[in-house]
Amino acid sequence: MHRVDTNAQSEYLRAVVDNMGCLPPPVSNPVLVVLIGLPGSGKSYFSSRMGERISITVVETDWIRKFIFRTPLYSAKENNVLFKTCHMLLEWLLSQGLDVLFDATNLVEANRERLYNIAYKTLAKLILIKVEAPADLIFQRLEQRKYFTDGQDNSDADWSIYKKMASSFEPIRKDHFSVDTSGDIGPVIEKIVREIKRHRKS
Repeated sequence: MHRVDTNAQSEYLRAVVDNMGCLPPPVSNPVLVVLIGLPGSGKSYFSSRMGERISITVVETDWIRKFIFRTPLYSAKENNVLFKTCHMLLEWLLSQGLDVLFDATNLVEANRERLYNIAYKTLAKLILIKVEAPADLIFQRLEQRKYFTDGQDNSDADWSIYKKMASSFEPIRKDHFSVDTSGDIGPVIEKIVREIKRHRKS
């Protein structure tokens, strides 16, 4: 396993926080919303729609990767640095009383366990959301990335990466929401927003 210098991680964390813009006000009972899904499934679209309905801090691995590494290599060492930074960031934000949405693939249960532990450690309510779409639609979305640039889309994943990652998707062992972004995602978002608001009042 690659060791990451703690001081370097702290520098990454400070730099990311400084560039996240204005953070929302804290709440008494924060929530950690974790998206789980393959490239092209619609995770960033879902988080954008969530942000229209409720104030929540979005932590997106694709943006943080490109912020830390100007020319990403997507190596194992780079991934180690990225996710250590993201986990530190999640824990810090939740400890400040901020609701957080983590936008990453989160395909492997062992990696999700780290998020479960962060929620437990910070006393945050954990909400898991499996984001999916039909494979043919995902193929179309990933193909469009080659020709159309979306300023809000920080992912470089293509169809070959999708196929490679699809084989590593492990079952989600905890209760979770499922949403198919090929249809109307509004009803699922409303359910999640209601759950977050109920938790804030608890």
